[in-house]
Amino acid sequence: MTVTAAQGFTAAGIAAGIKENGNPDLALVVNNGPRLAAAGVFTSNRVKAAPVRWSEQVLRGGTVSAVVLNSGGANACTGPRGFQDTHATAEKVAEALGGEHNAGEVAVASTGLIGVLLPMDRLLPGVDTAVAALSTDGGEAAAIAIKTTDTVHKTAAVTRGGWTVGGMAKGAGMLAPGLATMLVVLTTDADLDSATLDRALRSATRTTFDRVDSDGCMSTNDTVLLLASGASGQVPAYEDFAEAVRTVCDDLARQLIGDAEGASKDIRIEVVGAASEADAVEVGRSIARNNLLKCAIHGEDPNWGRVLSAIGTTGAAFDPDRLNVAINGVWVCKNGSVGEDRDLVSMKDREVRITADLSHGEESAVIWANDLTAEYVHENSAYSS
Repeated sequence: MTVTAAQGFTAAGIAAGIKENGNPDLALVVNNGPRLAAAGVFTSNRVKAAPVRWSEQVLRGGTVSAVVLNSGGANACTGPRGFQDTHATAEKVAEALGGEHNAGEVAVASTGLIGVLLPMDRLLPGVDTAVAALSTDGGEAAAIAIKTTDTVHKTAAVTRGGWTVGGMAKGAGMLAPGLATMLVVLTTDADLDSATLDRALRSATRTTFDRVDSDGCMSTNDTVLLLASGASGQVPAYEDFAEAVRTVCDDLARQLIGDAEGASKDIRIEVVGAASEADAVEVGRSIARNNLLKCAIHGEDPNWGRVLSAIGTTGAAFDPDRLNVAINGVWVCKNGSVGEDRDLVSMKDREVRITADLSHGEESAVIWANDLTAEYVHENSAYSS
C-alpha cells in the first residue's frame, strides 16, 4: 500500500539525526527501471524552497532515478548555501547508488522549519545508511521518515490489470493550494512516458490535492512526484491510468485532511449550481477559509449565515436571494433566507457536509477543510520550539 507496491522500486526510511528527537527523518525511493520516466508538480508559492527549485530543474528532463526526502528541516529561505546543500545531497545519492546514476536525475524534497540550514554532517552519512537499507518492502519506513507534525504515516495503492500505482504522503498543516505542507511520491510500474505521466498527474492534483484547504496557508515546499518504472511491461489506456492516479491522490488527500493539526471535524464543502467550475472552486475556498464558520463547526453550530457571508466575498456569479445552503443534508437556508429548522442538523460525527447551491448554472466543485480548534493554535504556537 505504498511506493514499493509497484514493481521496480525500492525504498528506505532511516534516522539520520536531522531531528533532535531521534525519530526517522530521511527517506529514499529508487526507481530500478527499466524505464525512468517522471513528472512533478510543485508549490505555486513565489517563495520556493531550495529543493523545490532543484527538483523543478530535474523534472524538466523527464527522468528521475531516485528521490531523497528529509523531514526536520525545510531548507527554505536558506540562500545560496541552501541550494548548494540540495545539490550536494543529490550528488551524494548518485554516488552512493553507483552505476549509471547522476545527480541531475535525483529529485530532492524537504519538510520542516523554514529558515534553518540542514545539518549536512548528519544528512550526507545518512544517505549511505539509507542506500544500505533499500528494499522492495521499504515503502512504509520511507513514509514514516517524512512525517513532521503528522500523527500517522499516509500510504495508498491501487492495482489495475497487472499494473499498480502506489504512493506515500506527508502533511498535517499549511494545507492549502497550490498543492496542499505536503510531500507526495507516487510510483507506477506501468510502461508510460513522462508526457503521459505529466498529463495524468496534473489532472489528478487539480481535483484532489489542489482542493484540500485545511488552514488557508500555502507551503514553500509542496512537491508531488510521479515515477514510472515500466517493470510490469503493461501499457494501460490513458483513461484507465489517469483514473488510478486520481484514486490514489484522492485517498492520500483525504488522509491529509483527516490528520490535520488539531482538527476535530473534516468539512466537505460542495458548491453546486455555479456558472463555471472556477466560480465553484472560488466559493468553496472562501467557505473553507472562513474562520468564524470553522469555529462554529468546531462548536457543532450549523451557522449557515457564515456560509452566506463567505460566498458574498467572492466574485462568483449569483443572486443573493437565490442562495441555498444545506448542512448534513438539512437545507437550513433557502432562497437567501431561513430554511429548515437548524435543530434538525446533527453534527456529532467527524465529517460535516456543507452544500452551497448558487442557483446560477450547472458546474460544481468539492473542497475539503477542517474546523479551527484550540489545539491547532497551540500546536502552531509551539512548533518552532
